[in-house]
Amino acid sequence: MAINDALSDVAVTPDTKDLSKLVKQFPVRDGETPWTASEVKEVAEELTADIDRLTSELAAADAELSDLLRNSGDGAGDDQADSGSSALEREQELTLVNNTRDLLAQTQRALGRISTGTFGTCESCGRAIGKARVQAFPRATLCVECKQREERR
Repeated sequence: MAINDALSDVAVTPDTKDLSKLVKQFPVRDGETPWTASEVKEVAEELTADIDRLTSELAAADAELSDLLRNSGDGAGDDQADSGSSALEREQELTLVNNTRDLLAQTQRALGRISTGTFGTCESCGRAIGKARVQAFPRATLCVECKQREERR
């Protein structure tokens, strides 16, 4: 992935000067300790591993969906129940593929936010998302308050 390549020198290599400079830009909430290069490196490695896993899952799900679409009429005959069951299976597989693509995009975006220095910053209000929240869910792009406001809409 292009984002992986762009970050290989910054976020994944231990003790880089670039990462040490970047972590100083990452905001934290009152009472939280500042980000360290090793903490961000750990998050970046987790995200990179997730990208590898999701890429593999997506390839497998794409292949499964292609098989289902290619064989959609095989064996169904004229039975409506078989046709309905096949359609449901295709729909479920398509949902799985789309969900995996979305999660992969979110993961790549989170990794990209590390390299651009915006990691841990709420995209809505610009304040700190919260170190504990980001460590638990590195794909988070909103602070708790903004996320709650978004969910109420």
